[in-house]
Formats: sequence, C-alpha cells, structure tokens
Amino acid sequence: MDMRAEVEAAAERIRPYVRETPIEESRAIGRAGGARVYMKMENLQATGSFKLRGAMNKLLSLTPAERAGGVVTASSGNHGAAVACGLEALRIPGVIYVPENASPAKVANIRSYGAEVRTHATDSGMTEIFARRYARDNGRTYVSPYNDPVVVAGQGTIGVELARQLESVDALFVALGGGGLISGIAGYLREIGRRVDVVACSPENSAVMHHSVRAGRILEMESMPTLSDGTAGAVEPGAITLDLCRAYVDRYVLVSEEEIKEGMRLAIDHHHTLVEGAAGVAVAGYLKEKDRYAGGNAVIVLCGGNISRDRLKEIL
Repeated sequence: MDMRAEVEAAAERIRPYVRETPIEESRAIGRAGGARVYMKMENLQATGSFKLRGAMNKLLSLTPAERAGGVVTASSGNHGAAVACGLEALRIPGVIYVPENASPAKVANIRSYGAEVRTHATDSGMTEIFARRYARDNGRTYVSPYNDPVVVAGQGTIGVELARQLESVDALFVALGGGGLISGIAGYLREIGRRVDVVACSPENSAVMHHSVRAGRILEMESMPTLSDGTAGAVEPGAITLDLCRAYVDRYVLVSEEEIKEGMRLAIDHHHTLVEGAAGVAVAGYLKEKDRYAGGNAVIVLCGGNISRDRLKEIL
C-alpha cells in the first residue's frame, strides 16, 4: 500500500468524525530519562480510544450496497465501541462480537451507542475468526480491528497530527497488540521522511505479535491475564500487520504487570487523566528504555482511557 497517500486520504475522510487529540509534555516522566517526553492523548479521543480512526475510515469507505448489507466486527472493547459509534453516526446496521471475558466497562461503552452485542469464546483471536466467518456466511462486511489496510491507514492519521504538532520526534513508544496502530503511525512518519526510532511495547503476559515478529510468522500462543486487555489475545493468521511491523518497527520491549501499573499511575498522577492498561504499557516501555533517548524528543501514545472503576481502584 502507498502508506502516505492512504493515510492522508484517511485524514481528510474522517476529519468530521474524530478529534485532533492534543500532545502534552510530561516533565516528570521526561526528567526520569533526561529527555523531552510528549504524551499523544488518544485517551481523549471520542469513544475513549484511537480505534475510532480506523473504524470510521473503514465504514466511510464502504459502498452503498455494503452499507445496506450491514457489518460485523469482533473486539475486546475499544474497536467495538468505535465501530458502534460509526454505525450510529452513519446509520449502518451491524453486529459486534466480544469475548465472553471482555471488560464490562468496555462492553457497556459499546452498548451505549445502541449496537447489538453478542459474545463468543474467551480469546479475542477465536472471537475474530468466528465473527469473520459469520460475516462471510451472512453476506456482511467484516471490519477487522487491525488486519485491513483501510483500518491501518485510519490509525496512521495520528502520524499526520504528530507531524504537524512536533518538529522532530526521535522516538515513538506505542503499545503493540495486532499491530495496526504502530504500523500506521510509523509507516506514515517514515514515508514523509521523519527519522524516528519506533518502539513496540508489549505486556510480558500477552505478547503474541512481539514473538511472532521474531519467529517470522503468526504464532498460536496462550495469553496470561494482563491489565492491557486492549492488546491481549491472539493475532489473526495471515495478518498484514506482521510484515508492516517488520518493515517499520525498530525495537520491541516487554514490560511486566507491575511496570504497567506504575506507568498508569504516573500518567494519572502527572496528567490528571484516565488511562487504560494498554496506555500504561507504552509509558512503561519508555521508562524501561529511557536511557537510550536522553537529550531527545520522545512521544508516548496514550492509546485509550476506557477502564472500569474497580480496576482503577485496584491500580491506585
């Protein structure tokens, strides 16, 4: 795909439906590594997550016949809410499948847009496989959370905003799940000539894409429970994001659950804003690698803020 052209087209297409999120310097976190650290506040995006970008780009790209036929998606929460928001805005019928153990807060967020929610399996990868099959068998369009160039281009619009908001970015820290977010942003920045060290951050307890990149193929792995439910679970076999990550990501970092908690607490304490586990993963990744970027500019993508009250109490 022509990443630059696709992302810039996506930015134009989705502009009426998404927020341009602010960047905020984090002096406290920057001091820890002697760098200027900026938070890209996607936790303030409509629906509480970056996922609205990719979902809207996909839905707006559908033909009238595809819209009339309806869509199906699968999601651990944030992508589902994004698709639900888009379905409501564009008046498209659809069904959203979630794993049986999905975050109640995220499922409630999906339902708040009036979407039909169904459950299947306990691993997000199995939910995706089932939903894709259901869409095919019922003549509906499947909207993947990451395994679609149109969705990846939508997520890459964060890169368009970063290029406008900061003159230089030396390092970019992004939580890694299916790989759509990091490959979209990194691919765009690279193709406009920005020299940036791209660091993919994963929870030790569920790092399927992390290990798949090293193996050169999508692995089937069991995931342990993690605070980063937004990045957890299997990756769809044949996902286009494997090759995109291999092309655009420079380094891969694993972080522990305790490090994720500390990353979340730092973001909440110093920015007075809610973040979910996946955002804490990116903060923790920077803190683990901070000595490499002393004197530079680092961006941490706070990818979402959808967290239940009980989980928040536990972390704090």
